[in-house]
Amino acid sequence: MSNDPATLTYLVLLLSAIAVWFFVHNRERLGKLVQQALAWGLIFAGALAVVALWDDIRQAVTPQQSVIAEQGVITLPRARDGHYYVTAEVNGTPIRFTVDTGATEIVLSRQDALSAGIDTESLAYVGRAYTANGEVRTAPVRLDSISIGAIRDDRVMAYVNDGDMSGSLLGMRYLNRYSRIEITDGALTLTR
Repeated sequence: MSNDPATLTYLVLLLSAIAVWFFVHNRERLGKLVQQALAWGLIFAGALAVVALWDDIRQAVTPQQSVIAEQGVITLPRARDGHYYVTAEVNGTPIRFTVDTGATEIVLSRQDALSAGIDTESLAYVGRAYTANGEVRTAPVRLDSISIGAIRDDRVMAYVNDGDMSGSLLGMRYLNRYSRIEITDGALTLTR
């Protein structure tokens, strides 16, 4: 919306004219009309408050991961689909992983590998992985770094999946770097 004074003046005059016309035509029922106007005003104010506070409301309804670096603790809320997701930096690039205790390795989708600076065309897809969708080819890679907050690991082994994959997986080989993995109250907590 424009902050132009002429536009604002026009809108105020237009709303005032509509309000005056409405009150003149309904002066016999003025008490009831005022009640209804107040009710609609409150509804409108409530809607404006929801719009203005939407980002805060969304954060409260959908909690995000938290990392307490000093204590080496990562807490991940369970997503609506029942999975746990974490955003980690791979070679300095943020990548969203599904935490998968059923996966053995860190597995990157081709798109995420490209984002992390890995040349997926020059990889040797010599490995095989058996997934719920069948067998796929994989290529071993060594990540320069993987970081979640201040928790960082260097020279980490991972695999790039040659098949269709909607996202990357954080498997047990990485999760075993933590001394404690705990699921309580809808949250997954990883402790170093």
